[in-house]
Amino acid sequence: MALRKKLCESSNFNGKFMYTFSRYFSSNKMDLRKLKPMIQKRIQDRAKDYPVQGMIPVAQEVLNSRRLIMQGVSTLLKVLPVMACKFCPEVYIGEKGHLIQTCCGFKHRDKNRVHEWITGGLNDVLAPVEAFHLKHMFKDVIKHHQRFDFERVPAVVELCWQAGANDENRYSNWNPESDCFSVDGAESLPSDELLMIASGTLRAREILRNGVEKLLTVYPAKVCNHCSEVHIGPSGHKARLSWQGTHFWRKANVDDLMPPKIVWRRRLQDPHVLLNEGRGFYGHAPAVVELCTQAGAVAPLKYHCLMKLQGVATLRNQSLYHPKDQM
Repeated sequence: MALRKKLCESSNFNGKFMYTFSRYFSSNKMDLRKLKPMIQKRIQDRAKDYPVQGMIPVAQEVLNSRRLIMQGVSTLLKVLPVMACKFCPEVYIGEKGHLIQTCCGFKHRDKNRVHEWITGGLNDVLAPVEAFHLKHMFKDVIKHHQRFDFERVPAVVELCWQAGANDENRYSNWNPESDCFSVDGAESLPSDELLMIASGTLRAREILRNGVEKLLTVYPAKVCNHCSEVHIGPSGHKARLSWQGTHFWRKANVDDLMPPKIVWRRRLQDPHVLLNEGRGFYGHAPAVVELCTQAGAVAPLKYHCLMKLQGVATLRNQSLYHPKDQM
């Protein structure tokens, strides 16, 4: 009898709870219908606050710095060799590639294999990240069938355009070759002029990254959590470009718009060709930083720890890799 009484009380409680929840849900549904016009009007009014006047000089500086980086890297690539793996995104700044077994193979079918090197180019050093170009930041969400109606431009350029920067390509078709020209006769430039170009490229890179970080505090940008797709705007698009179909959007940061492209670097105390056995001793650096330092520029202090400038040489620590051979 006591058990039956408890069951009856619990069933009455669940019934009252479901009735209260259904009334609460229906009332909220009615409230959302009333709030929808107010929300839409608020979004339309919010568009009037953009672009923010105080951020227009920052956007213009970012756009100019990006142009300097493209020109500086294009010039240095005519003097310094860059190698890229044929089957993965690995890049190496040097005449010969390394022997470190970090290649994942074509479509990630292999693991820990030696890279197959070919001559690299600008897109190997500066990884391109593109986004849909919107004439207005608070435009309706792009549907999948509309994906070919919108032009694809570099994500940093789209961010600057939405921030109010003026550019000759803004109201015309985007020309990717407009910023990629290099200095004529770069192969015969003296070392001091190459040093000046490399130092200016490094300074422009730091200005660019700091400026993008400032713009992202004011202007929204999204990146897919499953792939590298970037969207500049308050909400993502519905174009199914991800390998999982629908994108899963999160807030983007500087590295999402400007991948640092970390590469292995050879120090003076390292062997001529980096070996897989010494991978624990070698340093790293962003590809642009490594390219500029090989041209004579001084890397910013914040990269010194990553580069392991004062690290020990590999040959002095062979006993750490082959302790049995020392016995």
